[in-house]
Amino acid sequence: MTAVDLGVPAVGTRRRRSRQVRVGSVPVGGDAPVSVQSMTTTVTANVDATLRQIAELTAAGCQIVRVAVPSQDDADALAAITGKSPIPVVADIHFQPRYVFAAIEAGCAAVRVNPGNIRKFDDQVAGIARAAGDAGVPIRIGVNAGSLDARLLSRYGKATPEALVESALWECSLFEEHGFTDLKLSVKHHDPVVMIAAYRLLAARCEYPLHLGVTEAGPQFQGTIKSAVAFGVLLADGIGDTIRVSLSAPPVEEVKVGLSILESLGLRPRRLEIVSCPSCGRAQVDVYRLAEQVSAAFDGFGTPLRVAVMGCVVNGPGEAREADLGVSSGNGKGQIFVRGQVVRTVPENQIVEALLDEAMKRDWT
Repeated sequence: MTAVDLGVPAVGTRRRRSRQVRVGSVPVGGDAPVSVQSMTTTVTANVDATLRQIAELTAAGCQIVRVAVPSQDDADALAAITGKSPIPVVADIHFQPRYVFAAIEAGCAAVRVNPGNIRKFDDQVAGIARAAGDAGVPIRIGVNAGSLDARLLSRYGKATPEALVESALWECSLFEEHGFTDLKLSVKHHDPVVMIAAYRLLAARCEYPLHLGVTEAGPQFQGTIKSAVAFGVLLADGIGDTIRVSLSAPPVEEVKVGLSILESLGLRPRRLEIVSCPSCGRAQVDVYRLAEQVSAAFDGFGTPLRVAVMGCVVNGPGEAREADLGVSSGNGKGQIFVRGQVVRTVPENQIVEALLDEAMKRDWT
């Protein structure tokens, strides 16, 4: 029985049709693939450290990177960073609207502003719209629960989905008055339930591309769960054009989680996938250790493969046959499967070596 038979919309079949903007070389919205973003944790004014981290993020699969610009020194460093960054750089601006103009002049691919904490931001919109329009630089209006406009907090009492959406659409209207519509929106909240409701409401009320995020999601395990749940729901609804997994962890980990979420939903070609059982009383091998060893052995393997690591005779053979490459373990040995066929049986201590050998010597195209 398929997802459609069960009444569940297949991911990607009902993608919300948004207008498209370009963040440097990366198209966002429309029919463009969902892109993965992250943010540097370095002091932006430290150009070398920032570029090193951007290189690490790029190698991990990040497509757009955001850098914080809280000071004049950071603003002054932007030109050097954008000139050498391998991926588009977005300037993150708070409190000082003059840094928006500096970021545009420095060649940033986009600028993120949070209207709730920029004093007299509304008065600056005409100039920002003109400068961004002339340079072809899109603006992301990033509304956060933690920095919602005081007027809306007073009206709604707290950062409700309605308050977040009203803030975003109000700021959009100010740009629209000046003919600027090269916008991308986000309405982030730390609670996935509130965040999902806000994005659904926003998606129904505008055609702008949406950047998904659960803000302040927490430490790596908790933040991964929150983000996977929220993104999974919204992306299955066809909502979302870019994502950022916000973790209290190195930013490369954010990219890994983001890519894995998209791969799991079929929105990105799968890379290496390890299918391994959770173990139980039937297991005749240390599945946890074996799965870790196989994962380590295949780390960096360039061809996307599904590798099954199974520990008993109940589900083992079936799962191993379904994978590109697999092992069904038991009684001190392992049957090695390649595309559904048993190719050899090896002692338990040779399983990892045998799997890697079979992977290396075959053409998987």
